[in-house]
Amino acid sequence: MPEFVPLAEHIVDALLASDPGLATTAGDHRYDDRLPDLSPGALAEQVSMLRDATDALSGIDPEAFGPEDQVDHAILSAVVERGLFELTDVREHEWNPLRHNPGPLLHALLARQFAPAEERLTSLGGRLAAIPDALATARAVLRDVPRIHIETAVGQFAGTAALVRDELPKLIAQEPSLRPAIEPSQAAALAALSEFDGWLRSRLEGGDPGRDPRLGRPLWEARLWHTLDTELPAAEVLARAQANLDRVGERLRAASAELVGGPETDETVRRALDTLAADHPDDSSIVDLAKVTMDEATEFVRRHDLLSLVDDPCVIEEMPEFARGVAVAYCDPPGPLETADVPTFYCISPTPAGWSPERVESFYREYNDHMIRDLTVHEAMPGHFLQIAHSRRFRAATRVRALGWSGPFVEGWAVYAEELMSGLGFGGLPVRLQQLKMQLRMSLNAIIDQLVHCDDLPEAEAMALMKDRGFQEEGEAAGKWRRALLTSTQLSTYFVGYTEMAAIAAARPFGATPKAWHDAMLAHGSPPPRHLRTLLGV
Repeated sequence: MPEFVPLAEHIVDALLASDPGLATTAGDHRYDDRLPDLSPGALAEQVSMLRDATDALSGIDPEAFGPEDQVDHAILSAVVERGLFELTDVREHEWNPLRHNPGPLLHALLARQFAPAEERLTSLGGRLAAIPDALATARAVLRDVPRIHIETAVGQFAGTAALVRDELPKLIAQEPSLRPAIEPSQAAALAALSEFDGWLRSRLEGGDPGRDPRLGRPLWEARLWHTLDTELPAAEVLARAQANLDRVGERLRAASAELVGGPETDETVRRALDTLAADHPDDSSIVDLAKVTMDEATEFVRRHDLLSLVDDPCVIEEMPEFARGVAVAYCDPPGPLETADVPTFYCISPTPAGWSPERVESFYREYNDHMIRDLTVHEAMPGHFLQIAHSRRFRAATRVRALGWSGPFVEGWAVYAEELMSGLGFGGLPVRLQQLKMQLRMSLNAIIDQLVHCDDLPEAEAMALMKDRGFQEEGEAAGKWRRALLTSTQLSTYFVGYTEMAAIAAARPFGATPKAWHDAMLAHGSPPPRHLRTLLGV
């Protein structure tokens, strides 16, 4: 049906114009000189636009479309409905200061050379000039902020200030003629960030715990439905995750006995993991180790002919300060609409400066040499980096899939990739043990995500669950507890996505090679797995 394509393109343009952060992340640089406007008036306009889009999409019948357009209609409908739900029901801009951090949008212009320095600096000037108003808006709309969000924001906003103070001058030095235009905005942005830091700290010192960071069951379940885009109800997610925890625990006990001998017990698992934990990097060597493991994983994928490789650049580096405090590592790819030849960043976080030697040791026992091999598979090869590189090569009549990428697809593929690689012998028995431990973690992620937000799971019980059933180090468990409170429903994407993507991988048609089927799975962008089934005819 021809009218869908122009309508979809019109809605995509409206979504990009209403959210400069989304546009930059997607690789559309038309709005790089702006920050998102989270003031009540601007958000009311955005809600009105989303409602109009919902009405327009529900007014056409996708039954007459071909499969690609049917999927795009469903994805675009889900994108606008989720946007409406987030703005009107969750309203995170009113209680989560991390939503107001301009750091990632500044870093996107500083770190990637998608355009000449002059063009990126001009855009940066616009964003810097917008920071005082944006942070004034933040102070006006934020209320009843959870204490844990304030603590995390203090660290991340300090990282943003360091970016403006220390990294921006390096780009200005490449284009000194723009110095007089940029430096006043830089000074005003630093002053505004300092004022906001004081505002955050005054809330910490006031001792007000703020609102409970837990969403509660009705809101959490509604958000889970939007996040997963699957028919699986929350109770079924929990039951399946708990069953998987039992299954994988048995396999880990057997693999541990294989490594160190003895009975298939939890005590044997602890002995085996202690043995592996002794081989670990430190703050000075973790990035270099990640680079070595990337080379190993790439060669393994090539040798086993698992997937078509790409020649896209992947830069492995230390995680910038403004992004720390939520995850240990992440993959930051160019957006699907990016036309310049720019790298993906695989970022890994060393330990924060204030940590005690004991906590640092605990961190690196968890993220030992063998775990870093598994982490590199997940974040890079053939996980996020390779999958998203394939996704960026997808082209359709609309840009819908550039905006409607699915967390369960992306995380599910990465966990499936870990299992695939370890099952074929990557890193030997030590990596297989770590991957089984990661499967326990994935299952526990979904369990804790739900129990924390819906059933008021106490911290002590969550910590015990992660350390006893998941064999996690104290530091890892403490970090995951924070992440469960700071995010909601994202931790469920790993388990649900893995179960869906592994099932699609297992449905490989007779006669198709693993490489051909994996390439086919990654040839449609990053749609929700239920739509991938439609597109593959599974």
